[in-house]
Amino acid sequence: MLLHWIWFSQLPGVSDRGRMALLERFGDPEALLNAGERDLPPRLPEETQKALARKDLDEAGKILEQCSKKGLSLLTFRDGAYPARLKNIPDPPMVLYYRGTLPDWDAAPTVAIVGTRSASLYGLGTAKRMGYQVASQGGIVVSGMAQGVDGMAAEGALTAGGVVVGVLGTGADRVYPRQNRALFQEVAERGCLLSEFPPGSPPERWHFPRRNRVLSGLCHGVLVVEAPTKSGALITARLAADQGRDVFVVPGNVDVESCAGSNALLREGAIAVTCGEDVISEYEAQFPHLRRNGPTSLVSEAPAALRVAQEPQLPKKSLNTLEKNDKKSIDKEVSPPYSEITPSLPPLTETEAKVLALVQGEMPVDELIAAAELPAGTVQAALITLEIKKRVRRLPGPRVAPC
Repeated sequence: MLLHWIWFSQLPGVSDRGRMALLERFGDPEALLNAGERDLPPRLPEETQKALARKDLDEAGKILEQCSKKGLSLLTFRDGAYPARLKNIPDPPMVLYYRGTLPDWDAAPTVAIVGTRSASLYGLGTAKRMGYQVASQGGIVVSGMAQGVDGMAAEGALTAGGVVVGVLGTGADRVYPRQNRALFQEVAERGCLLSEFPPGSPPERWHFPRRNRVLSGLCHGVLVVEAPTKSGALITARLAADQGRDVFVVPGNVDVESCAGSNALLREGAIAVTCGEDVISEYEAQFPHLRRNGPTSLVSEAPAALRVAQEPQLPKKSLNTLEKNDKKSIDKEVSPPYSEITPSLPPLTETEAKVLALVQGEMPVDELIAAAELPAGTVQAALITLEIKKRVRRLPGPRVAPC
């Protein structure tokens, strides 16, 4: 029953990998709900044990009622329409809420197009053209629906008459950011808006790293258009690599700060592309039926709807010589990165400090989540930030260790 799946997806104190282990052990959420205390695995977190003892479906019932009122559909992990690629990542969501029509995930290459919210005019124009070109070549475009690169790529794909899937860090009934309301409506009408968070869920900061694993997990590949060194797009790209997905990058201006992160991905082995056909051509053997319109260079004449005014940019100062009052926040406020020139480590938030204190040598991430006595998503978000701040390093397993 849907009620049991919703209840299972909201079970406190359990990581996504922990849910997978419980599902493999009991077969379905209803069997877990009806299990006796002796049937449960040992060393479950106390809050999980209490939730299992209560056997309370009231909150799940309220969520299901909200879905009915707001026109949201549900997809559970066992449903035949659940995306097979997403099912095969280590930590898939148990329930997906969506508004609109699900695409045929296996009919065409599915490509996430991501990048910074504070893109340059070049980045905005390139994102829109890449979305248009990937869609016109027959690909499905997946977008995080944020301002900047994400939104422009979705607009380009819609202009081409393509299918767009928006993956959200809020409930599928909410519009965030509000400026993209018209875009959200069009995506819901011509594709779908999808989220693992129940209706009404606000844009909590820790939701977005979780959203990113779904964004990459749905796709054959992730295309980074423009991203600074501190960007959620880089997190998505690295998650994609961990999940065995292709990572594509549009080369950027070496003098523009907002291209520094995406250019770094090229040094790490990402595939350089200059047009949508470069991306789709990687999947010719798998999808021989796709429309092929020949090469479409980014510098060739584009449809009027895709043109974005370009302004010449003077080379910016070296990142090492910027004065404090010259610095701009890109994507979000972040602490300065560690470097040999500035060896002082970035400050930690209270949550990050708590999580870091629990990392004693190499340890499984699930054990760390249990020890932290915090929501699994909060710990995962803290670990991502700690990795960026060079305080911890991720290991296979998945495990984590101090730097």
